[in-house]
Amino acid sequence: MKSTTPGPAGAARFVHNLSVAMLVAAASDALAQAWPAKPIRIVVPYAAGGPLDDVARTIGVRMTETFGQTVVVDNRGGAGGSLGADMVARSAPDGYTILLGNSGPMTINPNLMKKIPYDAVKDFAPMSLVLNSPMLMVVHPSLPVKTVADLVNLARKRPNELNYASAGVGNLQHLGMESVQASAGIRMNHVPYKGAAPAFIDIFGGRIELMFANIVGAMPHVKAGKLRAIAVSSAKRSSALPDVPSVGETIKGFDMTAWMGLFGAAGTPKDIVNRVSSEVARIVQLPDVRTRMLGQGAEPVGGTPQELADLMARETALYAKIIKASGIQAE
Repeated sequence: MKSTTPGPAGAARFVHNLSVAMLVAAASDALAQAWPAKPIRIVVPYAAGGPLDDVARTIGVRMTETFGQTVVVDNRGGAGGSLGADMVARSAPDGYTILLGNSGPMTINPNLMKKIPYDAVKDFAPMSLVLNSPMLMVVHPSLPVKTVADLVNLARKRPNELNYASAGVGNLQHLGMESVQASAGIRMNHVPYKGAAPAFIDIFGGRIELMFANIVGAMPHVKAGKLRAIAVSSAKRSSALPDVPSVGETIKGFDMTAWMGLFGAAGTPKDIVNRVSSEVARIVQLPDVRTRMLGQGAEPVGGTPQELADLMARETALYAKIIKASGIQAE
């Protein structure tokens, strides 16, 4: 019978590998215990001034107070959020460079773009969901619809006549309306814009009939009577807009909600990940932070790293299906 006892060389390799593993574990524990020992950077993968930028700065101020280290916001826009996400993916896994991500770079781009420089699952350590924010379906006031059911009936009577806008090909607004069409069996024309501002201008002028829009950007126009809000994109009504029905009340199971979450580089020590998660859960329940987020149409959430990972998995599968069925291709 062949002996399974390792020889001197095999035993030496085993002891060496064990020693290396123990040293790595010890170094990781020491890093986690000392963290944070220097400023923390939150990377926002979009230009300054947007919703993610505001949330990052709100969270950063509170983290600075708790951790005793400055938290700076670093805007790195480009490629639909992919450039900033890649910077974090390539950073040291030490908790000092954190991504405030959303569906763009984390669940849409991996399905939409032929090549991105990172793996959204393997290259990141999910830390915490921060908030959910449903989109708002708005129409020009002249369009004879007040509900999603009205829109579906009109689109069936006028196939391929209604025009809907989005802030760009393949973004959440575009995917949301494609999903509505597929679920309801209707067809409308997509008119993409470079951002929401020019899309709003054309809706005001009656050249475009409707769109899914960011609640913060759309609500002033709804209040001014330039747009009519007919639904939020979440499965349930938003506490920020309790009188506005959800798309899910008409199209069962529909739920396409924007979100923001924090991610470290893959390999970030679990103790650091858990500290960030716990801190976010505390911050989003602070009265002033909660009021600020609700006032912008967002739902403060928080959550565990696993909950954020599960959300990404569900969304990635959903958006893959929508993109494939609709034949959407990146510009």
